[in-house]
Amino acid sequence: MAAQTNTTRRIGDVEVSGIGLGAMPMSIEGRPDEARSIATIHAALDAGITLIDTADAYHLTATDVGHNESLIAKALGSYGGDTSGVLVATKGGHLRPGDGRWTLDGSPEHLKEAADASLKRLGVEAIGLYQFHRPDPTTPYEDSIGAIRDLLDAGKIRMAGVSNANPAQIQQANEILGGRLVSVQNQFSPAFRSSEPELEFCDKLGIAFLPWSPLGGISNAGDLGAKHPAFHQLAADLGVSPQRLTLAWMLAKSPHVIPIPGSSRPETIRDSYAALDLELTPDQVATLDAA
Repeated sequence: MAAQTNTTRRIGDVEVSGIGLGAMPMSIEGRPDEARSIATIHAALDAGITLIDTADAYHLTATDVGHNESLIAKALGSYGGDTSGVLVATKGGHLRPGDGRWTLDGSPEHLKEAADASLKRLGVEAIGLYQFHRPDPTTPYEDSIGAIRDLLDAGKIRMAGVSNANPAQIQQANEILGGRLVSVQNQFSPAFRSSEPELEFCDKLGIAFLPWSPLGGISNAGDLGAKHPAFHQLAADLGVSPQRLTLAWMLAKSPHVIPIPGSSRPETIRDSYAALDLELTPDQVATLDAA
């Protein structure tokens, strides 16, 4: 297979690697020790990854809110190379009270306080990309996005995005932000394709689409090939992992797609990044689309 010459994509006016690092597995249930997590982040940077996805809700107990953000800040600070080109994307609007639940608070007051706290944990003058994590049924969507707009106008965040949004919400968010919406982060994988309309809508608007859990989630990523025979077979034919093939398939769907596979091991994020060198034919993409 011929290697792709363009391994970068754009979020707003920022060029990032076409594959990002989803850092959530390093901070929630089953998380590894800190040394392995930092080694994983450093391996991602060594490979060429310049997009790291996090959220203030990526933590385990009620007392370690923002654990993932702090971990990323520590890893970037201890990295021997230049990290000035790394975009850290974080999110606000989810909470974890410490009993395993994921709760919501999309109130403008909470979002502004959460952004300020994230800003301090990340140790930056402005958050590179701040995304509203998930719509809160108890708060009008326009109020939540209005808070994101205020953060953007105040210079506390450089770019704004939304997560877990449908096409109508994407359109509404972009209007409230005055055309400044740069990203949509939704679940998308071989097993979860119901966000295909959002992917297509983002492609039409020229907005980055960031698939979360692109390999099926922490507990399912290892069994991706077993659960999806077409992906297993084509991966075997090409001599690559089903996971790498899956990411290459997503990259081929639109130049605005930037998958953010979760990882907690250096070897898995290196394999994910190698998807940028796997160029699929239209027929191969069509086969996987139909699988």
